[in-house]
Amino acid sequence: MKAHYNLILRDTERAAEHALKTQNLETASPWYGAFPQPDGVYQPKYAIYQVSSLIAVYCNEDARSYHDGPLYERILLGLDYVDRAQHENGLFDYVTCNFFSAPDTAFCIKKIIPHLQFLMAKEFLTGEEEVLRARLHRIIHAGARGLLEGGFHTPNHRWAIASVLAVCGKLFGEEELTRAAFAYLSEGIDCNGDGEFSEKSAGNYNRVNNDAMMMLTEGLDDPSYEQYAIRNLRMMLTYWEPDDSIFTANSTRFDKDRVVYADGYYYEYLSLGVRHHIPEFIAMANYIFDILREKRLAAPDFLMELMCRPELIAYEAEENGTPDRYHVFYRDSGIARVRRGRYTYTVMRDKSNFLYVHNGSIKLAVKIGGSFCEHRAFKAETMEQDGDGTFHLHQTMRGWYYLPFEEKPSTSDWWKMDNASRRKKLGPDMDIDVTIRETEDGLDVDIRTSGVAGAPWRVELAFNGIRRISNEHMTMPVNGDEVLVLRDDDFEVTNDEASMRIGPAFGTHHFTEGKEDSEVKTPGAATVYLTDYTPFRHVISIRP
Repeated sequence: MKAHYNLILRDTERAAEHALKTQNLETASPWYGAFPQPDGVYQPKYAIYQVSSLIAVYCNEDARSYHDGPLYERILLGLDYVDRAQHENGLFDYVTCNFFSAPDTAFCIKKIIPHLQFLMAKEFLTGEEEVLRARLHRIIHAGARGLLEGGFHTPNHRWAIASVLAVCGKLFGEEELTRAAFAYLSEGIDCNGDGEFSEKSAGNYNRVNNDAMMMLTEGLDDPSYEQYAIRNLRMMLTYWEPDDSIFTANSTRFDKDRVVYADGYYYEYLSLGVRHHIPEFIAMANYIFDILREKRLAAPDFLMELMCRPELIAYEAEENGTPDRYHVFYRDSGIARVRRGRYTYTVMRDKSNFLYVHNGSIKLAVKIGGSFCEHRAFKAETMEQDGDGTFHLHQTMRGWYYLPFEEKPSTSDWWKMDNASRRKKLGPDMDIDVTIRETEDGLDVDIRTSGVAGAPWRVELAFNGIRRISNEHMTMPVNGDEVLVLRDDDFEVTNDEASMRIGPAFGTHHFTEGKEDSEVKTPGAATVYLTDYTPFRHVISIRP
């Protein structure tokens, strides 16, 4: 992919130039040689990422600054800061969150392992390159030894640590590092049959986990690990939205509902696609670059990875694109993704926003909200699919009340009482059933509530990307936080590019937020509430 390589080189050079402009050159500063983050904070991880760009262009024969003397001196200044920031036990701090942190150390040294591998594989090194190789060797080796102390917070941290231990065990010939990797791997990889990892983070941590699986295959000479990455990347082919962003609403991490593009997946699709002869992965790698060009986004930061694998630079293929028609139900993950050319819809179990519809420039999230005992919104406990692709979602909300203790408690302090052991008066129960059925030109959403009478509930339709809401009685411009209760007729939401038609509306009470309110409305969305008292049944048509 020579054209991709050229763009990656160009943008890495730009990143390097920006890093040089921001590097701290005040000799009296404790951050001398470091690079401030956009928020002004200095920390080793950010410095390592900036130095990695500098080293990549310094060592690249096609770069304008190849073997540039002043650049070399600035690299050494950056590495001096990294040396000072690395603790005696080899660990780094992530100063805004974690200290003496094994996972953050793994992420730090993972970034520069390819740089060390490149220099170790090079047949002839200049004196300056020998110095860089020795400096990187020391930082990475000390960090790997620090990882032996362990400690992590989240599921993906295990694989970051294990993968770096495995690669470093092979790189440095130290069996102790390899054995430590297997201590994490003995827990089993948390990638289900759908290809989804525990955190369901399509916008970030799926990619992080895939990188780790590829490193485990490399470090342990065991191809079974990269099969998890292949499984996830196949699933991810169905996570692209009509605007070329990634569907992130199912994530349990910070990327939830963020607009994220696929640049971080480029190397995974290219590398595994070439190695395993998977045409749809190659097509996705090409398509990612088309997205970046169209959105005017920077090329992905994989220059050194390509320098380590020149066969990927030379590889050329015409395949391009992502599937534009599919209907998949990932049962283990509790999510269905359907694409019908110009629009997608997503159905999810155990999420208050249980339905998303996206037509390229308008995104609709659907929620059923209200209050019933501790429940504040419908979250499907079960999700099934008929043979015709219709989805059925169900939740039974259990009503209950505490009863007095049968014996006098040992304290009158409520917070010290063993309230979990109290007997309960059970009932009533409230049932909510939702059926989502495809029609020729959209969806019908059939909503039924039963079991409780007189509860004021609502259907929340949260729209992002619209400019106007209209029906036969009015047209109203919107900016993004408006709230309406519509009572009858179909209505239409539009922007300058697209529209959706929804209806019929219904409104038997005027919803106002109160202390028993359900979850807060979707931030930044223009919201239409359709309201009624339980029990009710309404069928809402959505025509994207």
